[in-house]
Amino acid sequence: MNVRYLVVVGSLLTAPAYAQFSGSLPAPTGASLFRNQCGTCHVLEPDAAARQGPHLAGLLGRKPGSVAGFKYSAGYEQAEFVWDAAHLDEYLTNPQALIPGSNMAYRQAKPEVRSAIIAYLESQP
Repeated sequence: MNVRYLVVVGSLLTAPAYAQFSGSLPAPTGASLFRNQCGTCHVLEPDAAARQGPHLAGLLGRKPGSVAGFKYSAGYEQAEFVWDAAHLDEYLTNPQALIPGSNMAYRQAKPEVRSAIIAYLESQP
C-alpha cells in the first residue's frame, strides 16, 4: 500500500486528507485585516485607551485631527475635509500625500485590502 503523508504543524495528513485540507483559503475579512494591520495602533472604542494612533470610532464624517485629547502630528489641523471612503482610500495608499506631516507609517498598495478595511470601518458605529 502506497500512502503519502505530509507533516503539517506536527500532524500527519494522508494524501486524500491533504487534498481536502489544501483547498483555497477564504479571503481575509475587513475585520481581520483591521485587527492585523490597523489594530496595533488604533482601537474602535472611543473610551478605550489611545494607542499610537487615535481611536477610530465614528471616523467617517469627522474632520481629521479631531479626537479630543489626542496629540496629532503636524498637518492635521490644515486638513479641510471630513473622512469619507474616497479620502480614506487616498490616505491608506499614502498618508503623507494627503496630510503632509502625518506620522502614520502604514501604507497599503492593494486596492482590495484598502476597500475591505474601509468597508469594515463604514460598518462600525
